[in-house]
Amino acid sequence: MIARRGVRGLRVGELAAEAGVSTSLIYYHFTDRAGILRRTLEFISDRADRYTAERDPGQGLGPDPVDPRTELAQVLLLELQDTPEVRENSTAWGELRASAVFDADLREDVAKATHTWVHEIADLLAHARPTGTAPAHAAAAERLTALLEGLSVRWLSGSLPLEHARALLADAIEAELDHA
Repeated sequence: MIARRGVRGLRVGELAAEAGVSTSLIYYHFTDRAGILRRTLEFISDRADRYTAERDPGQGLGPDPVDPRTELAQVLLLELQDTPEVRENSTAWGELRASAVFDADLREDVAKATHTWVHEIADLLAHARPTGTAPAHAAAAERLTALLEGLSVRWLSGSLPLEHARALLADAIEAELDHA
């Protein structure tokens, strides 16, 4: 529902109706609106972990990563696929991030999720470019994840064709890996 209606458009009663449960059951499991948003962040992070771990030969990345560079590219590029799951995840992530600007509690949760993602990408960069330093890997991970978020928003909003977004991201990955 967050992907379709946004955080501000989220109504607990409508969420309960869509889930086929009572509003009181939603509150029992999530306590409050903040709990729903926190769990949504966890859900989309877990789901992204699953689909970025998949090997999709149709993406031109092969069934298994052959080296750390390929694995890094795969993890990032799988965030830009035209599937309902990825579209929904990316849209919900964008909605949660935008709402965090105005909500301090949500801001903290989004910052933690972002930090975890950047750290995971920095680890992949460290394997792909072992001669680099930890601060260099962290900076490159920040740049790549921020670029990916921006490309995703442009793609989802119709401002950028998916294949062009993927090509731009692939070029940026190579530039980061080749950077001294």
